[in-house]
Amino acid sequence: MDYRLQILVINDDDREYGSRPAPGRHLLNHRGYRHSFDRLTKHAGRGSTLRMIPLPRLSTAFILLAALASPSHAITGSRSAPSEASARAVVTVIGSRGNVCTGALIAPNIVLTAGHCITPNTSYRVIDYTTQPPRLISTQKIATHPQYNAQAIAAHRATADVALLQLPSSVPNKAPGVFGAPRLPIVAGAPLTVVGIGATSSGSDAGVGTARAAGLVVTGKPGTLQVRLVDPLTDNKRAGIGACTGDSGAPVFESQNGTNVIVGVVSWSTGANNAAGCGGLTGVTPLTLYKDWIAKTARSWGAAVQ
Repeated sequence: MDYRLQILVINDDDREYGSRPAPGRHLLNHRGYRHSFDRLTKHAGRGSTLRMIPLPRLSTAFILLAALASPSHAITGSRSAPSEASARAVVTVIGSRGNVCTGALIAPNIVLTAGHCITPNTSYRVIDYTTQPPRLISTQKIATHPQYNAQAIAAHRATADVALLQLPSSVPNKAPGVFGAPRLPIVAGAPLTVVGIGATSSGSDAGVGTARAAGLVVTGKPGTLQVRLVDPLTDNKRAGIGACTGDSGAPVFESQNGTNVIVGVVSWSTGANNAAGCGGLTGVTPLTLYKDWIAKTARSWGAAVQ
């Protein structure tokens, strides 16, 4: 079960995560261990529990096992549960090559996730946890933003890290969230909430598959290409709450006029003091430059986005 975290380096630059290698920056999609979907479904019926945690290794079989657990709420180190509306918008996305990401419904059958979660020659499915064993819903169409550049991600530069998945029908017990863009200008100290299905601590696979929330604030020099978030109680000086492995593509919510609006997706994380792991910084791709493409693509697929 080899789910390798990919290293990214970051600094306070709107275009680059960083200019030289360092051990602390990770893309948050799980990859590596290959299961057939039949085998995954078979394991799902055995009844294990899952929790969220930041890990370099994770099996997609663990994700399906979570379906039989009682629901609980918390991202790595989380101190709060997501709102009912936010939790209902979040889904688990798994790929045939073993990658696991978070996604958010923006229409009954349209999932928003991170562009780096989508790889060539890979099929993707969303887990329906209302059945036992869980049901895997195949995607009908996949689109990454035309400006997404995998080489830019590999070179630690910001890119259009967004993608859409079309499902054949709605997901039971789920409901789309409202998507938009963050208020401008984005300022340090602004509160945002991440809701994901990733791990709850570095180096572990506990908690994966359960929606959990982290209330964070903007730090550094935010821009329209990337935004860095931090736990205001720990300020990246010691481990706090934040996105972790499996949270790639997780929706980032901002309260706007009493409504929680999806304004970004999670792209990467660090441990405290920019070390490897989770609980330090959470990197977000804001939807400011991409919301028009998202709406246009979803509507071309026949979806009525909110």
